[in-house]
Amino acid sequence: MRLDRFLWFVRLAKTRERAQDMACDGHLRIDGRAIDRAHAPVRVGNILTFALNGEVRVLRVEALPARRGPAPEARACYQDLVTGDAANVSQASAID
Repeated sequence: MRLDRFLWFVRLAKTRERAQDMACDGHLRIDGRAIDRAHAPVRVGNILTFALNGEVRVLRVEALPARRGPAPEARACYQDLVTGDAANVSQASAID
């Protein structure tokens, strides 16, 4: 599945155009590899790393969605590997 479609289907981007911008900005990584194209393939098991709303998100792709469905259905397609609390703790310890 194309990266931009995946980001849009799982509701990490409000529009497909925004998903394409996220992919083409070069700030997104798939399995540690920097991505600069919206048509990069996403497969089950890939690790996506990117910044969204001031937070670093690390996600494991659990399933490829067939459509842009409701939020609970979208969240079932990925696992968040860094929770918000864990990210805040690591930032606080880096400051100390």
